[in-house]
Amino acid sequence: MSAAFTSPKRFAWARRASAAPGNKAQKMHVHYRDDLRLFPNRLRRAALAAMVLAWAAIPVLWDVAPFTLLSGNGISLNTLAYAGVFSIAAIGLNLLTGYTGQVSLGHSVFLAVGAYSTAYAGSVWGWPMWLWILFAPALGWLVGAAVGPFALRLRGNYLVIVTLGLVFIGEHIFRNWKSVTGGNAGTSAAGVEVKLGFIDFENLSLFGKSFGKDESYFWLIWLLVALVAWLTKNVVRTRPGRALQAVRDQDVAAEIIGIDVGITGYKTQAFAWSSAIAALAGALYAPLQLFITPGDFTLLVSIQFIAMIILGGMGTIYGSIIGALVITALPRLIDGISADYGLPGVAAKSTDSGLVSVASLNVIIYGFLIALFLLVEHRGLAGIWVRIRNYFSTWPFSY
Repeated sequence: MSAAFTSPKRFAWARRASAAPGNKAQKMHVHYRDDLRLFPNRLRRAALAAMVLAWAAIPVLWDVAPFTLLSGNGISLNTLAYAGVFSIAAIGLNLLTGYTGQVSLGHSVFLAVGAYSTAYAGSVWGWPMWLWILFAPALGWLVGAAVGPFALRLRGNYLVIVTLGLVFIGEHIFRNWKSVTGGNAGTSAAGVEVKLGFIDFENLSLFGKSFGKDESYFWLIWLLVALVAWLTKNVVRTRPGRALQAVRDQDVAAEIIGIDVGITGYKTQAFAWSSAIAALAGALYAPLQLFITPGDFTLLVSIQFIAMIILGGMGTIYGSIIGALVITALPRLIDGISADYGLPGVAAKSTDSGLVSVASLNVIIYGFLIALFLLVEHRGLAGIWVRIRNYFSTWPFSY
């Protein structure tokens, strides 16, 4: 090869040319760099600013229209706080099911692990908030890491049956370990301290104005929703996240190319981290609920989490949040409408006559929504949003 093409001066000139403004290679580099950002353009940064503004303003303006329309139909700030807790749990399940392809019906067990550990550590041991909020997900991770290698030796329907058995084992433990869980009678979480430094979420005071538990818990829980969503989104965009999706799409091929799917591999790690996230949700659920019983963590709760990620969109973080909001708010909305206006054939109270109760109607709606989205739009509400966004972004060439 000629020395003219291999000299240091020639290479220096090539580097300067590739970095010059307007160079195609440089533009391509910038394009891919922007694709790796969570908020690469002004529109998404404006959406982020709008979400931050809504997070700060909703508790303050909840008694002002149009929020009064929601509060008048059974949806309160407390409902949104529960939706935030379930959003965190749904993100954890989506990490396991949507990104790794492992269907689990035992998610409510890890929610219970976080709730009971927080109630006991906070009330009996008197642990401060910063300690129990770290202890619960750590314990959930350990339990998930212990259960994962046994459960994930199977796949498909067999894995579903094993995790279904986990629900009944957990329920048996929660009903009989009375010194920790209180048994069937339940246990109180009223003594759990929800305070970080000088910020007391039970008696929050900002800028000379006092806020109640509903407002302060809304800010706390949805701040943690944003943190968990941000961390999980960054994980699934990295090398481990791509490995999880490879396992989901074809685990045999993933193992052939060197991805570890063994006892300590990506499946088990996904199960453990999904359990940790669910336990974090349980840690927030305990002081919000104040009193927890084994009836709060039944198979129906696990089915609700499945409905959340199917309705919102499997394999998407924001879909988990959307699904949790819909599934949590829907029963309250039905309760409010049934109590105020009445629904044909629906018994609003136990003393009323009707074909179904409000609780049974909610279960029927869950099943209908799961079947509908699996048949019509398997990507959930997130898929519908992507289709709408792509239509307008490619207009007038949309079809």
